[in-house]
Amino acid sequence: MLEVKELSVQYEKENLAVKAVDNVSFGLANGEILGIAGESGSGKSTIALALMRLIQPPGRITGGEVFLDGQDLLKMPEAELIKVRGARISMVFQDPFTSLNPVFTVGEQIAESIRLHQGFGRKEAWSRAVEMLDLVRIKDPGSRSKDYPHQFSGGMRQRVMIAMALACQPELLIADEPTTALDATIQAEIVRLFLQIQAEFKISIIYISHSFGIIKALCHRVVVVNQGRVMEAGGVGEVLARPRSGYTQKLLDAVTALNPRLIKEVKT
Repeated sequence: MLEVKELSVQYEKENLAVKAVDNVSFGLANGEILGIAGESGSGKSTIALALMRLIQPPGRITGGEVFLDGQDLLKMPEAELIKVRGARISMVFQDPFTSLNPVFTVGEQIAESIRLHQGFGRKEAWSRAVEMLDLVRIKDPGSRSKDYPHQFSGGMRQRVMIAMALACQPELLIADEPTTALDATIQAEIVRLFLQIQAEFKISIIYISHSFGIIKALCHRVVVVNQGRVMEAGGVGEVLARPRSGYTQKLLDAVTALNPRLIKEVKT
């Protein structure tokens, strides 16, 4: 359902050009969870932003194709792309506190997305927003929908962001390190939520993480990136058991264990 071909992103400043993403190619099947793994600064978040065409100056997409069900998102007019973002493709960002507007309730923010992309009236959109908060396991969603972002914990704010991303029933969900600032137990809860969402909605997910523990617990396949390039790709079990790239092996060597506590909690 998604095919990325030779995607390249470049940042330019004072006559200096730096390639953040260099001819990256991969595919994503319907209902698949694909992990993109790498250390900080490897280019994995830039890949995600490029897929959404959210690269900001001084960065720019310099080449490649991104096909969603046969349509090249990189050639799509901006007016048409606006209809795709949030409706067919949604993204959960790393820091929910900066992604949520502090002056509006979480219910208002979810309902706004539903009205924009699905044309619902205010009452119907609000009911749908409450349903989405219930879906992501927020207790007493009718009451909590009237609360502001600062009234939620970090894990609950991330659940709100997931609810917002799912509100318009997208085909593809991109999650950019959504558990980075959370402790191991809350990470496990969020990962388990993604598994439940994928099972219920059969959507495709791209999950970006530096944690091989989360990648192993959640993903079917993994793409390992370094300095904007794909080092290797394949089934998660195969890549972790028999890495072909020296870079992947170094990442594994840097981890004393694949976080067995997280994997155990996710699977129970």
